[in-house]
Amino acid sequence: MPSPMQVIQAEVTKELNGFATIVVLGASGDLAKRKTYPALFKLFRNGFLPANTQIIGYARTKMSHDEYLQRVTQYIKVNEENHDDLDRFKAITSYHSGLYDDDMSWQSLNQCIDQSEKARHASHGQCNRIFYMALPSSVFIPVAQGIRKHVYSQNGLNRLIVEKPFGMDTESSNELGRALGALFSEEEIYRIDHYLGKEMVKNIMTLRFANVFFNHIWDRKSIDNVQITFKEPFGTEGRGGYFDDYGIIRDVMQNHLLQVLSLIAMERPISTEPEAIRDEKVKVLRCIPPIALKDALLGQYIGANGKPGYRDDVTLKDKQDSRTPTFAALTLWIQNERWEGVPFILKAGKALNEAKVEIRIQFRNVAGNLYKATSRNELVMRIQPDEAVYLKFNNKQPGLSYQTLQSDLDLSYHARFTDMAIPDAYESLILDVLRNDHANFVRDDELEAAWRIFTPILHRIDQDSNIPLSTYPYGSRGPAELDAFMKRYGYDRSSANYSWPRQSVAPQQSNNSNKL
Repeated sequence: MPSPMQVIQAEVTKELNGFATIVVLGASGDLAKRKTYPALFKLFRNGFLPANTQIIGYARTKMSHDEYLQRVTQYIKVNEENHDDLDRFKAITSYHSGLYDDDMSWQSLNQCIDQSEKARHASHGQCNRIFYMALPSSVFIPVAQGIRKHVYSQNGLNRLIVEKPFGMDTESSNELGRALGALFSEEEIYRIDHYLGKEMVKNIMTLRFANVFFNHIWDRKSIDNVQITFKEPFGTEGRGGYFDDYGIIRDVMQNHLLQVLSLIAMERPISTEPEAIRDEKVKVLRCIPPIALKDALLGQYIGANGKPGYRDDVTLKDKQDSRTPTFAALTLWIQNERWEGVPFILKAGKALNEAKVEIRIQFRNVAGNLYKATSRNELVMRIQPDEAVYLKFNNKQPGLSYQTLQSDLDLSYHARFTDMAIPDAYESLILDVLRNDHANFVRDDELEAAWRIFTPILHRIDQDSNIPLSTYPYGSRGPAELDAFMKRYGYDRSSANYSWPRQSVAPQQSNNSNKL
């Protein structure tokens, strides 16, 4: 019986007929060197790239082949065991420089790819081309036009990977969608939201629909509130000029956190086919009305503990009066039979007290509770760091006492799955592209449904300087008003002093293997 790894390898080989050219557009940029190339290397090392693959970097920067290799491999971690793998990886990647809005540059890239395909003896139907746009959104349209006009394969498959942000609001998103849709089919477009590639996010559907006990309590009768939290312990740190154009809501909440919400709240799909899953995500998003200002708490960090405030960022020297939120707590309501009346609270912020992304589902109080000094049950899915699922429940204190205490049923991945390394989200999603699996990518109507929820409040924030904007010290939990805000939506902090006992990483855990 073939192993899971062999099954995946066979799927990729069958889908692409053993042949692919991967073009990384923006190859000289930060995203490419930090995420795209390390992910491609891991896929190559584990045998998940087609046997006959060539990677071609494309960007405006003029650099030699050696300079290119040094740049794109500087974040690839290797040791003595896989140093030969890196040398073999370098042998299948090359660089071609050119402009993004120049026909001759695109024609030159196409000639480069044609020569590579001929040298690799591509047969009819094998000239598959995958274009990864590791680029700022401002050049998405001219790049897509250049690809479609000059570099589009007429003798194989074409796939276009598009990074967020997908617009700034409904209008700009639709404009981008129309432009891309006129050039590529929806089947050819992969809108990548890397949170959908994270292990714990990909586990949500399995947790919900493969366990009978969760299925029976997953509704308004048992659940009081749901929180999805994103916390970063650092500020903009010299990226304020970029961040100020987006703010925390556009940067994190409208995409990453809303994608997580849709997986938690959607109905059971008719199958695990990609379109069946995306159909249900769209349906639940369409049940969410636009966010009301009364359901929002906005904040911006100020200097504390030797750290500068947001407006002190050197890249904001011309925007000293910026009111861009670096923290937001937003409450969304789903108007359907399952979730009517249950608040879904999205929280995200920079310069907070810790690094954490988690889902916290708080259940209702026990009816007619015999034991008064008990806390609510909570199901927590920790997305990062230290992936885990744990259920907080009340337990008799061991010994002679009949008092209750709060404990947990804990599945910590690093303690339970000691012989497996969790893949990076980009590695997982690029593999999905190779397998032609759209389930973890954002569809065009899903994107429109998401922007409809956020656009009205984003426009209010952009245009109305009288909207309250709380301040909070760098390194704190957020604005002082946060506890009162959460209490308004029923969140019970009676178990706030309970600390999940993280276990140290097992020493036998491998950092260099992706066993499945």
